Amino acid sequence: MSAAIEIRAAGLIIFRRVSTDLEYLLLKASKKEGHWTPPKGHVDPGETDKEAAIRETEEEAGLCSNGYTVIDSYQKVLKTHFYFQYTVKNKQKEVVYWPAELKDPSSAVKISDEHVEFRWAPLTEACSLVGFTDLVAALKECEEFLRKYFKN
Repeated sequence: MSAAIEIRAAGLIIFRRVSTDLEYLLLKASKKEGHWTPPKGHVDPGETDKEAAIRETEEEAGLCSNGYTVIDSYQKVLKTHFYFQYTVKNKQKEVVYWPAELKDPSSAVKISDEHVEFRWAPLTEACSLVGFTDLVAALKECEEFLRKYFKN
């Protein structure tokens, strides 16, 4: 029996085209583990997943929705379990991502205090930075989708 979703989050896989390459925006968390992820965060009550993804991208990376285009024809849902020491129990988390292309590849990124660094990285580097198996697979799948999407 699967556990109910206790934590719901949403984000955007922000990318830019540089020549023929795609580069992905990753943010390094300020928490002690300092993991790298695309901008994402919790979905607030009364908010849709996509509204949360857009809000979190502006809060965490300083990118407003008029500066990028969300590609609605692709989304990736990741499901994970976390052990929370403060509650001494496991919780299930679900994160939904959409790709979003920067309109101006030189747009400035302004990270929040939740992060200590940002980086634009091509797929191979992005995958080595994120480390989480499911997020690595999501980035690879997203790039495959984008390569086909831009050929059409």
